[in-house]
Amino acid sequence: MKTQRQIILVASFIGGLAVALGAFGAHALKTILTQNNRVDTYELAVRYHFYHALTLLAVGILMDKFPQRFLSLSAWMFLLGIILFSGSLYIMAIFNTTQVVLITPIGGVFLLTGWSLLFYGALKRN
Repeated sequence: MKTQRQIILVASFIGGLAVALGAFGAHALKTILTQNNRVDTYELAVRYHFYHALTLLAVGILMDKFPQRFLSLSAWMFLLGIILFSGSLYIMAIFNTTQVVLITPIGGVFLLTGWSLLFYGALKRN
């Protein structure tokens, strides 16, 4: 993602997806998540998904004020972090498996890297 428009479009899609998955979990998956004792895991996935969708949107909005290179990299890190962190939690919750448990912290590292790049981009502002 290189342009402000691309980041805002992706953030909008990712944010809408977070709302849809949250509603889907609360209604269609409620029985499965309760049986798997994974309601908290699913809710954590949705929460981090939504927080970082909003963060991605903020990155897109800020692109005209800060160095685009760092914000573009930050956007990629947030997107990958959402996919890996929240995605692995969604899989664990729905399928009641721990086979993807090692992916979750990798996603967390991507999220932290996104925040670090956002910080550095703001720091480098002329």
